[in-house]
Amino acid sequence: MPVRVNLDRVLLDRRMSLTELSDRVGVTIANLSILKTGKARAVRFSTLDALCRELACQPGDLLTFESGPPDGDLGDLD
Repeated sequence: MPVRVNLDRVLLDRRMSLTELSDRVGVTIANLSILKTGKARAVRFSTLDALCRELACQPGDLLTFESGPPDGDLGDLD
């Protein structure tokens, strides 16, 4: 998938554990782990808002776009 999640890098920069982030944002460790490992297929804006608030970052710090074919078929969007 061309959109990559950089949660692990941001957590490392902030010296924060996934457990601490989970407690702060009210999202389960399992769901944060799915996001962190890049296995998430979507993220709610409310979750993104909470992550940015607690990590003192911008959405672009957590998400990056890499050009290339998408993972999986999204169907014809035209």
